[in-house]
Amino acid sequence: MSIYKHLLLRNKPKPPFSSFFFFFFFTPSTHLLLNISNSHFRNIGSSPQNSRLSPSNTALVNHLISIFTHQRFHSSNSHELTQLGSQLTPDIVESVLKALNNWKLAYAFFNWATSQNGYFHNCYTYNAMASLLSSARQIPPMKTLLSHLIHSSCYMTPGAFGFFIRCLGSLGLVHEANLLFDQFRDSGLCLPNSYTYNCLLEAIAKSTLTHVAEQRLAEMRRLSWMVDKYTLTPLLQVYCNSGEFDKALLVFDQMLDKGWVDAHVLSILALSFTKWGDVDKAFELIHRMEECSLTLNEKTFYVLLHGFVSNHRLDKALQLFDKMCASGFSPDIAVYDVLIGGLCKIKDSHTASCLYSRMKCSGICPDVAVLNKLLSCVAEEETMIHLLQDCGDVHDGESVKTLFFSVLNGLVSNGLVDRALELVKTMMDDAFIQGSRLEEFFKLKGGILCMDSSSFRIIIDPLCQKGRLDEALQLFRAMDKFGCRKDTRLYNDMIEALCCADRIIDGLDLLSEMKKMEIQPTQFTYNSIYGYFCRKGDVSGATSIVKEMCAHRYEPWIKNSTTLVKQLCKHDKALEASNFLAELVQEGLVPHLIPYFAVVDGLFKLHEVDHALELFHNLCARGYKPDVVAYNILINGLCKGNKMAEAKKMLNEMLAGGLVPSTVTYNSLIDGWCKNGDIDQAITCLYKMAGEDIEPNIITYTTLIDGLCNAGRPDDALMLWNEMEGKSCSPNRISFMALISGLCKNNMPDKAQLYLHEMEKKELRADSFVYIALMDTFLLNKKPKLALDMLKEMVEKKMLAAAVNKNNILVKEAITKLAEDPLTASEVKQLVNEGGIQVFSDV
Repeated sequence: MSIYKHLLLRNKPKPPFSSFFFFFFFTPSTHLLLNISNSHFRNIGSSPQNSRLSPSNTALVNHLISIFTHQRFHSSNSHELTQLGSQLTPDIVESVLKALNNWKLAYAFFNWATSQNGYFHNCYTYNAMASLLSSARQIPPMKTLLSHLIHSSCYMTPGAFGFFIRCLGSLGLVHEANLLFDQFRDSGLCLPNSYTYNCLLEAIAKSTLTHVAEQRLAEMRRLSWMVDKYTLTPLLQVYCNSGEFDKALLVFDQMLDKGWVDAHVLSILALSFTKWGDVDKAFELIHRMEECSLTLNEKTFYVLLHGFVSNHRLDKALQLFDKMCASGFSPDIAVYDVLIGGLCKIKDSHTASCLYSRMKCSGICPDVAVLNKLLSCVAEEETMIHLLQDCGDVHDGESVKTLFFSVLNGLVSNGLVDRALELVKTMMDDAFIQGSRLEEFFKLKGGILCMDSSSFRIIIDPLCQKGRLDEALQLFRAMDKFGCRKDTRLYNDMIEALCCADRIIDGLDLLSEMKKMEIQPTQFTYNSIYGYFCRKGDVSGATSIVKEMCAHRYEPWIKNSTTLVKQLCKHDKALEASNFLAELVQEGLVPHLIPYFAVVDGLFKLHEVDHALELFHNLCARGYKPDVVAYNILINGLCKGNKMAEAKKMLNEMLAGGLVPSTVTYNSLIDGWCKNGDIDQAITCLYKMAGEDIEPNIITYTTLIDGLCNAGRPDDALMLWNEMEGKSCSPNRISFMALISGLCKNNMPDKAQLYLHEMEKKELRADSFVYIALMDTFLLNKKPKLALDMLKEMVEKKMLAAAVNKNNILVKEAITKLAEDPLTASEVKQLVNEGGIQVFSDV
């Protein structure tokens, strides 16, 4: 049964609390933490006698407080302190510790008392000190105190021991609390009871150590200690912390059966749902709580609101806000700030403005943070003016600058870049007389003094994005005049935009300016310029900037180096690309495999097979481990260079290295064997692919079909074609043309024509050479009428001129034969007269 059904069916009244009063608070990470009221545990964590000191002891306590409060405990009064030390008792020490609100003074007093002859701390003095350190969040001194306790052999009551455990847990010292528990139990210094175990579980609840919590629960049951709501609540919490939702629900069901579910327990689940991003479930749980007359407290509302907004569920956040108000809580400006900020992020300016009006009606004055969020969201100038008027008499320089930035941000984010630029220029103009109310407002607030580097950046960035680099540069240059410092990020943005627009001279000028201004260029700065030279294939420029980068120990980006190498190889400059990589190595850089194998590929295309292999072996000798892609490049290059033995050797080397060949690997080998005339080896590759569960693709089948036809095995080619279609590998235009031309080569024009018609049904357009091959084969088979049909199709599809322009002798010979054949001569002449065969008008 789900949580929600449980809650509907079993709306039990909450049982009265036992003598333990629990409350919870929230950490910055929004984890719900259980804590126990310190006021209740006075009788457990404190000595029952310390409130009934004798008059003389009370006087001694006050004297010690005076000495340590006024920091008079030094060598000048060592005799006095020695006398006082001889009178110490644990009750006196506990009373002094509780009166010293400053943890440092208390810690100094605690350590002084420890050093007095004949004095020994008891469990209550340890707890008094632990309480102070816990409240002050002092972890290192707390660990020292823990170590002192362990070595003191101090007996502790179960209640006092539980209190100390809770102090450790509140500081997140869960591991330490767990170890201490075992040490004191095993040594007999404490006999834990159910309360002690509950305190330990509460400490564990601050963590995700579910296995530890389960172990402690099992111990309790084995020892027949009572398991109550204060046992299961921390167990529920630790399951929620660790995201073990199923286990958390099982604990919840147990608590529900016992009638132990209250608002606190449900709050733990609601917060956990929110943390896991399941806002809908969290909200439904809150709704069910209302049906069971259970309400959230104010802090839980706050944390849930933050969680809903951070999960981008503003719809549920607004509904929760209404529930919060209906519960009698008055949201403060922090709540409005979170909600308005979330609405502004999703550009819901209307709802944000309504919430803003609601905030003002409730008597809360807007602060600059809220106004900044709204100004960054709205686009209407009239709305901006009204918001600025709500600022009151704001003259603080930083506040005015943030308001101006927010106005610019609002204009730019709403696409009003020109209006934002106009506003900036107005602020820069000393001769301003009159303008819009927006300009007037900021002129009265200081004009150009409203602007800082952020204001310039927010307008320069969109200008760069829109390619308006001259305007961006103009503003960039003006920053010095108005005392606005240019930072590294702004220089980088400008240099990148200029380099992308091929304005390398301006980009280099800004780099020089950075150096003069003693602004250290970054890796991004140099790579923007390096990227330009790489895109342009400028080896000299790229080498020059790389040397400067190396002087600053910056790495050139792999994508840029690869781009340069590919540009060079594209223009048949693979040798130059290889030399460039060698220069990088000389500079102490270790280029990535990607540019190296781009060079290897380029060398293969230049038929520099030996050079490519030498580069590959040098890479392996330097410790590079080629991957499948690298081997594919090598195998493909060797196959295209008719080096099939070397290609097969590479395949074996690849397999020996534990790499699994891909379809691309085998396609290269199949293509190589087919072109080498060894069709049986190609077929063997296909069988090998099947044995390794590597699926052949359309390229595999097309290559083999073409190879079989070239080897005079058209029937095998047709069998492979049928296999290809049976495997749902749909033939494309390349595969159709390979089969049709292959069948023509094997003097099977009738069969080839059938596949041409099938190709046309699939709306795949064949190239002219397919029609020429059919026409020529029909003529060889004394079927001039069918050859003429092919010629007519070429004329109709306007393919003839393109075919003739390629100086295809077969076309000319075929048309000449058709013009001389009595069966087709008249129709050929008619085509000539109609202009269909203009190039053969003399036929």
